[in-house]
Amino acid sequence: MPQVDGVEHRFVRAGETSFHVALAGEGDPLLLVHDWPQHWYAWRQVIPRLAERHRVVALDLRGFGWSDIAWRGFETPSLVADVVAVLDELELELVGFLGHGWGGWIGFNAALEHPDRIGRLCALGPLPPWLRPSPRALAALLRLRSQVAVATPFLGPRLCRIGGFVTGTLRRSAADRSRLDDGALRLYARDLRASTRARAAALLNRTFLTRELVPVLAGRNRGRRLTVPTLVLTGEHDLLSPELIARRPLPADDLSFETVPGAGHLLPEERPDVVVDRALGFFAAGAGDAGAGAPISAPAGPS
Repeated sequence: MPQVDGVEHRFVRAGETSFHVALAGEGDPLLLVHDWPQHWYAWRQVIPRLAERHRVVALDLRGFGWSDIAWRGFETPSLVADVVAVLDELELELVGFLGHGWGGWIGFNAALEHPDRIGRLCALGPLPPWLRPSPRALAALLRLRSQVAVATPFLGPRLCRIGGFVTGTLRRSAADRSRLDDGALRLYARDLRASTRARAAALLNRTFLTRELVPVLAGRNRGRRLTVPTLVLTGEHDLLSPELIARRPLPADDLSFETVPGAGHLLPEERPDVVVDRALGFFAAGAGDAGAGAPISAPAGPS
């Protein structure tokens, strides 16, 4: 396991699964949830500064990183239940939630299902829960062809075990590749060489594309109101444009958007300073205050 100064590691038994968490700092708890094909180490440049003010808990999702192998439970409700179960085991009643990519998607759904457990949500480059069928949405989803390949039976797990495919996918999702750490990319690729980890990556993507995408497009979440104050940070060159969710009225009490210039999808690694700055300000605004924070910037795209 890679090491980061000031970070300790624990394994939390929640239900039938043992989850790895990286822990650092003291203060109001802040849960960090990674994207595919990464794990807790994607937050290595973010954790030390966040830990100056927060008790940071970086979770490895089921089947990823150093959490247990998993052959099922990749539906969104199960992933949300995993988060809540880990919080229960750690005796954390209310947390701030910082999620990247898949972690942001899980964060949105956790906030919709359990607003009493998520005080504030900061989502980095997330898939929106209110995605609607449109030419713009279709064009964005078509650009996620690597996810389609990973989700393909038999082919997907084999692709994940090819280091060049994993590192190439990550590089293509970044706009500022000069900020990427080649050693970290090789680490992510190495960890997916295990057939069990490769299969988890395939199941995560396949479950969403085959069981959940169509219901989401059909409006599964349109009647669910988001009451948790939320900030969405998206790279200027992210594959999923913030316009997909910012261009129309949304069922949310306090939802703000900010686009990070010159960045792609890998914000924790391309722009860790921006992530830390915005996260500290956003979560500090809710410390000891149940009220909503002020929007940080105007929604991207036309209204």
